[in-house]
Amino acid sequence: MVEENQTILSDFILLGLSGLPNAQQSLFLLLLIIYLMTLTGNLLILLLIFSDSQLHTPMYFFLANLASLDICYSQVTLPKLLLDFLAKKQNIAIATCLAQIFFLHFSISSELFLLAVMSYDRYIAICHPLHYINIMQKHICAQLASLVWLSGFLYSLVQILCTLRLSFCRQNFINNLFCDLPQLLQLSCTETITNILVILIFGGFLGFNALGVTFIPYVYIFRTVQKIKTKQGKIKAFSTCTSHLTVVFTIYAALIFTYFRPTTDKHFEYDKLVSVLYAVITPLLNPIIYSLRNNDLKRALSRVLNKTSLPVIRPTRNNVSTISKGPLSMGNT
Repeated sequence: MVEENQTILSDFILLGLSGLPNAQQSLFLLLLIIYLMTLTGNLLILLLIFSDSQLHTPMYFFLANLASLDICYSQVTLPKLLLDFLAKKQNIAIATCLAQIFFLHFSISSELFLLAVMSYDRYIAICHPLHYINIMQKHICAQLASLVWLSGFLYSLVQILCTLRLSFCRQNFINNLFCDLPQLLQLSCTETITNILVILIFGGFLGFNALGVTFIPYVYIFRTVQKIKTKQGKIKAFSTCTSHLTVVFTIYAALIFTYFRPTTDKHFEYDKLVSVLYAVITPLLNPIIYSLRNNDLKRALSRVLNKTSLPVIRPTRNNVSTISKGPLSMGNT
């Protein structure tokens, strides 16, 4: 319950990296480059997948969804973060703060669910290749993708509905570069045990299931690959999984580092900087990992570049004679 002599807050102030004043310009340029590279890389993946018919497969359909989520993920934090570097006072309204939290958790949770679906796709492709076309049909893939986005939306909606019951009347300083639930709960003058339970029970349940669905298929994939007699066959079978596994380990490592690492007051500003870099670099790593380790995307990029490049017309005797005749040659036909 809020006491009568307490004033309800209407906005927060993001402290950001105020403890590192000498690095503001360098950080701004670094984050701007990361932001532009993230958008360019993920948009390029979407362009290649939608424009090249050879990439119209379930695996690349889910990769297009991953690129879309990465774009959404980067849009949640980076534009506001870049503006805060240029502004003297980093105010953020409570409604905007809640919206940022909603879309941040929506992007992260949807990406975890999508990685689980992509593991299932690899499991069917390697362990049941003869039934792959019948199982991973277009409408099945569309339903799985819709389930991913819906699950992320519902998870974020539950978190925000629980947060709306809170009132904020203490100090309005958020010691972070963007709004997130842990910092917001610290500022609440309402009891937060309900929110903590929802995060631990609901979030833990969904997170544990997403983790299980992501890694359990690889147990069967490893067993199937081990049965392949030739070394070249093993490498070919498992090559389609390396990019996905790299992204999985990167995202889960980033989440563990951000939310489950101990913080120390002595190096808190640098811990905060590394945490933010993990948050903004993760959407950038996905297109880099898939573009560098995926020959199909490289070949698709070559085909697109060949189509867009203008053909070089070399003059021949027939061309020269035709050009010299000009409009008269048209009249003779």
